[in-house]
Amino acid sequence: MLPFSSIDWIVIAIYILLLGLVGWLCSPKKTESARDYFLAGGTVPAWLAAVSVLSTTQSAATFLGGPDYGYKGDLTYLSTILGAFLGFAFVAHVLIPRFYAMRATTVYELLGQRFGERAMKWAGGMFLVGRLLASGARVYLAAIAIAMVMTGMVTSATVMAASALLVIVSLGFTFFGGLKSVIWNDFLQFNVYVVAALAILVYLRLSIPVSNEEILAALSAAPDGMNKLRLFDLSLDLSHPFSLLAVLTGVALLYVANAGLDQDTTQRLLACKDAREGARGLYISAAATLPVIAIFVFIGSLLHIYYGRPDLMQGAGGQAGEAISGEKVNVFMYYILTEVPSGLRGLATIGIVAAAVGTTNSALNSMSSVLIQDFYRPWRERRGQVAEYHFVVAGRAGMALIGLGMFVLSALSYYWQRNTEMGLLEFALQVMVFAYAGLLGVYFTAVFTQRGNSGSVVAALFAGFVTVLLFQPAIAQMLHFPAVLAGLSFPFQLCLGTLVAAIVCAAPAGHKASIKPQFS
Repeated sequence: MLPFSSIDWIVIAIYILLLGLVGWLCSPKKTESARDYFLAGGTVPAWLAAVSVLSTTQSAATFLGGPDYGYKGDLTYLSTILGAFLGFAFVAHVLIPRFYAMRATTVYELLGQRFGERAMKWAGGMFLVGRLLASGARVYLAAIAIAMVMTGMVTSATVMAASALLVIVSLGFTFFGGLKSVIWNDFLQFNVYVVAALAILVYLRLSIPVSNEEILAALSAAPDGMNKLRLFDLSLDLSHPFSLLAVLTGVALLYVANAGLDQDTTQRLLACKDAREGARGLYISAAATLPVIAIFVFIGSLLHIYYGRPDLMQGAGGQAGEAISGEKVNVFMYYILTEVPSGLRGLATIGIVAAAVGTTNSALNSMSSVLIQDFYRPWRERRGQVAEYHFVVAGRAGMALIGLGMFVLSALSYYWQRNTEMGLLEFALQVMVFAYAGLLGVYFTAVFTQRGNSGSVVAALFAGFVTVLLFQPAIAQMLHFPAVLAGLSFPFQLCLGTLVAAIVCAAPAGHKASIKPQFS
């Protein structure tokens, strides 16, 4: 493992100074209302909302997981952009106009108008549980990488210290300024980790002593017979998570849920001046997603050449190890730790940090907005009116509480990973499917039917969660499900969970409740 040099520390110091400068320049000097704090006063332009959405969705899991997928597999992950456009089109033309019409601060207020306050709280609670689990796992994933790069060791102490540092830094850049600070911070983080990834991609390409034509030929005919340049998987096998069938169904649903029902993402779109601007931001983010993901997947493809094709490397390549200091690492992390030179190694480190901080910032603010607007505000206003600034202070307290929860779950993940065979990366990428299934079923019922009530909403949220749980491979095999169902990939699990949740939610005849919007 290469030592962490003074040049690397200088690169990190420059990054920290930039963070402080952006935080100071972009924090609003005065925040008087919860709408200003959680939605930046509705002043965010479409392009900036798009960058913030990208920064929110591209976590440390993408930074490390994209190269790992390209190294082991092909390019089919890039085809998910088709599902993204399908899902985003639904959100842009069906959900966002409804949210703006009611001047919603959180997406779950729509359920409050449709089914009553109880339904709104249960949906918000489902989001909080799922997002807290996913965010805690992602903080841990970034912390373990940072601990490796900066100390060369992965122990409970180094991982918890790195986790605490990430949460504290993220809190520092969103605590006072709210969403406006988060969005401009996202802009910086996005540029940092994309530049870091591009720099590594260029360095890696220059390390491979053959032409582009030879690289493409080698990727199209890998030693195991795989065509690593395959873009579309036309298989009807339901165990394939990125087949074209999965992309056009479950992956599209995943993007509907992420952009339209997950406050972590939708909050940025609600911060624009109107529904049209929010929809534009969503489409811009979809268009930019493809090249961003492609960078990370192509890094993995080149790592396949670097480590797996010694005949092409002419003795210049290396051997891909499995562990450093007793800790298993994926191939991209191993490459950063053992092959990347000083300076670039520091840049790779802040790329991981930027991905983690961008995601953590967003999660802190979005979860606090749900906690305060959907839970605390109704409770407090029933006990008498208070100044609007009271909810700004409450929002800050909510973020501190959520930050503590994320740190605790990150710390627990350290011990959880060592007692299960399930990879942390898999958990970080798929855990929200459990919450999304119920939310999708409930929202489809609310938007397209007049059926359902608050009781059926609660039942549907549980039904979606349990359905996805039952189709986890270990549980499905224990229950003796047919082989085709026992090996169901997560997009199809989401499809079935959504269907079951929608049926449960729409079972009773509906009544349309109405609650007063919180801002007028």
